[in-house]
Amino acid sequence: MSTTTDRADGTARDIRSTAPDARRRRGTRPGRLAVGIGRIGYEVVGYFRTPDAVFFTFLFPFIMLGIFTAAFSSSGDIQPGPGAEGISVGAYYLPGLLAAGMLLSGVQNLAIDIAMEKSDGTLKRLGGTPLSPVSYFLGKFGQVFVTGLLQAALLLLAAATLFGIALPTEPEKWATFAWVFVLGVATSALLGIALSSVPRSGKSAAAVVIPILLVLQFISGVYLQFYALPEWMQNLASLFPLKWMAQGMRAVFLPEDFAVLEQNESWDLGWVALVLLAWLIVGLVVSRLTFRWIRRDD
Repeated sequence: MSTTTDRADGTARDIRSTAPDARRRRGTRPGRLAVGIGRIGYEVVGYFRTPDAVFFTFLFPFIMLGIFTAAFSSSGDIQPGPGAEGISVGAYYLPGLLAAGMLLSGVQNLAIDIAMEKSDGTLKRLGGTPLSPVSYFLGKFGQVFVTGLLQAALLLLAAATLFGIALPTEPEKWATFAWVFVLGVATSALLGIALSSVPRSGKSAAAVVIPILLVLQFISGVYLQFYALPEWMQNLASLFPLKWMAQGMRAVFLPEDFAVLEQNESWDLGWVALVLLAWLIVGLVVSRLTFRWIRRDD
């Protein structure tokens, strides 16, 4: 056993019991994963303390579902064909609004939020701390998944209790919902990070981001019945992820007879997965290439 006799009384002591303070500090310093997980709570609290973000991203699908149900219920059920069993207007629009909620929670929320943090100097200050980009984005991703999951759960609860919409009971339907939701939210979050580099300032972020997403929602079957759109508009919407997110959700919540109203008269869940994965990779690459703690022109 290693000892030393540097005490005043000359007695020996075990140097292994007095490890350097610096080594002990390094051992207790949290890693990137722990810091990122710890930031999730901070990001979620900050999100719900921002009234405009809560209204335009979290509550917006609830409001639109109520409007559609109240405004168009008198026109009768929507049917996939003559003589076929129909569903209520609210039931038809529910899948599209779930998809829109995923897009708003990820793309709109993060694109505006990160652009604002870059503009007001928050990112510059964070860049001067030991916080790594990995921990920073873990916090952002966690916030998107938590708020997106809460939004979807509350929207489904409201649909079932307030609007009398029947939800699926088959386990395979909910399995499809799970992977479409996870893949859709992850893709939306990465695209939100990528889009945050476009606005020139925090003040212009909403003006840049919201119109883009609003157009996508109209052409992707969120606010309009997708099968009623002109073919060129359907083809245009097929280039973007929201159309496929909405189609995946329709596969979960609409009867099988409604598959004939899709472009290929099928739910095409394989294409849903492939297109979302492709956009996830695009978002990841663009985010990696464009993200900076500060703008290059600062």
